[in-house]
Amino acid sequence: MENSYHKPVMLSEAIEALDIRPGGIYVDVTFGGGGHSRAILERLGPDGHLYAFDQDQDALANALDDPRFMLINENFRHVKNFLRLHGVRQVDGLLADLGVSSHQFDECERGFSTRFDGPLDLRMDRRGDTTAADLVNRLDEEELARLLKLYGELPNARQMAKAIVKARGEKDISTTFALRQAVVHHLPRGMENKYLAMLFQALRIEVNGELDALKEMLQQAQQLLAPEGRLVVISYHSLEDRLVKNFFRCGNFEGREEKDFYGNLLSPMVPVVRKAIQASDAEVARNSRARSARLRVGKLSTHNI
Repeated sequence: MENSYHKPVMLSEAIEALDIRPGGIYVDVTFGGGGHSRAILERLGPDGHLYAFDQDQDALANALDDPRFMLINENFRHVKNFLRLHGVRQVDGLLADLGVSSHQFDECERGFSTRFDGPLDLRMDRRGDTTAADLVNRLDEEELARLLKLYGELPNARQMAKAIVKARGEKDISTTFALRQAVVHHLPRGMENKYLAMLFQALRIEVNGELDALKEMLQQAQQLLAPEGRLVVISYHSLEDRLVKNFFRCGNFEGREEKDFYGNLLSPMVPVVRKAIQASDAEVARNSRARSARLRVGKLSTHNI
């Protein structure tokens, strides 16, 4: 099922990074098609347990039939509370594969892909109130420009925002193709798809509150980890990766260094590997989504153990 729903990125690298103990408790906070979860279960013994989270109700159809497994249909920003609800206060490892699943990209009615015309939705959890169409039709030009610059890192954010406001003045922008048409004159030749991806990324991050959810999850994961437990995060753009890198290294999201009397860096977490792990050329050839993936591994600092 995971092959059609979602192709897991850096599967072997992520599983190796988790350093799985057969009797341990693990969490996959981005279940999707279940590819990473299946690999974790294969390495767990009869006493091990895996909890998985996914806010997208479509993912529930992929739930695994295994007594050691439980799937929770919630945003991972609530991971600590829902694990406590099930009597879990400490885990041996947590995995997060961030971003959009292949299934979400391929479902035109979800609005994640610029390849298909469909409703301008972009909600990962369709129980949410705000869609991308709400944003592009309601935000004023200044707010829209700030959003596109901050989350899309678009060099021409202001011009795009102006074009969107002009287009919606004639008719509400309610579909992916309508949005694409609104900004078509601001897509540099040869870079049309890249700029569209940056535009949709900005809207998606805002609709789903992705960066705030990531921050909350990382802080809770640190509180949940057992001694020698591992936190493994795969990110797909610089905004996510920067937060993870700073958190592992400094214990905060700004990259602010705090040192003890002897000059040692103080942080509740430490990176297990210095640099982010990238997908192999062979995997990128099989799965283009892996090209932008960055995998980082952290564990509790010995000061906390």
